[in-house]
Amino acid sequence: MGKTKYQGNILKLFEKSPVLDFASIERVVKEKKNVKQYAKQLVRNMIRAGKIRQITRGYYTFYDEASLAVFCFKPAYLGLQDSLSFHDLWEQETIPVIITARKARQGIRKVFNSNILIRRIDKKYFFGFNFEKQGKFVFPYSDIEKTFIDMVYFKQKLSEEARNNFKKRIDKKKLKSYLKVYPARFRKKLEFQKVL
Repeated sequence: MGKTKYQGNILKLFEKSPVLDFASIERVVKEKKNVKQYAKQLVRNMIRAGKIRQITRGYYTFYDEASLAVFCFKPAYLGLQDSLSFHDLWEQETIPVIITARKARQGIRKVFNSNILIRRIDKKYFFGFNFEKQGKFVFPYSDIEKTFIDMVYFKQKLSEEARNNFKKRIDKKKLKSYLKVYPARFRKKLEFQKVL
């Protein structure tokens, strides 16, 4: 099988998933002797030719969409200010904010000339998100209740606009069930937000 055939097969994989990891690419070239080396060279050539782009080490895409980085830090979801914007809880534009339960370096990173922010969360607090369609992709976004909890958990300032929108749209029953996982002192902090 020639290189162009392999490249065609790799590009076809992007029709099923917008993000591929290196292992998926290796599986496409499984019949070669030096699979790893051959796959690395194939990836380098495809990046150089502008056919695919590297999101982060070992993860590639066909698209120019920084939010796709969420699939490189699984288990992860988009949250905080990014989720506020998605749910129309405030009107500000924001960069993708990825909340992961993985041991990843926190802070700002560059993806396709855009900034993304990585925040880490304890596995026991990793819940409260849904897969939502945005443009041509489906992303994991924290729901309204978990976005509110995370804003307080990560000590993010809530604007008056966001606080008022939370008041109108929060599902108190769902919020209370989520809060059972958190310690009492954290639940007290939430009361100070005057949303409930």
